[in-house]
Amino acid sequence: MYHITLDAAARLFTISWTGHVDPEEAQCCHEEIQQHLSNIKPGFRMLTDLSDLESMDFTCSTQIDRMMDLFNKCGVETIVRVIPNPRKDIGFSIMSLFHYSHGVHIVTCKTMEEAKRILPV
Repeated sequence: MYHITLDAAARLFTISWTGHVDPEEAQCCHEEIQQHLSNIKPGFRMLTDLSDLESMDFTCSTQIDRMMDLFNKCGVETIVRVIPNPRKDIGFSIMSLFHYSHGVHIVTCKTMEEAKRILPV
């Protein structure tokens, strides 16, 4: 599953992944992201929370690629990821090298508390 929130005033886009994510859910998430990004200006920040992710089907990588490209195209400035267990980094770090501009600041945290210090609202 996934949950998306957008705080346009704080220019903060959040995606939380939980449980097992399959390709159909990843596709739905991509479609929902497209709708939300029309309401945000370049220079926004993104928080990706993998704290409650159990697993993500490897075929979701195609949708994750498309999401990253979309965020980059729409002008994401800072990305903070909460990944408590490094084994749950389902390829985000490597994929980021190919899908985000060099100016995008990316930070990986172990806890949400640490992420909130980096991304004050």
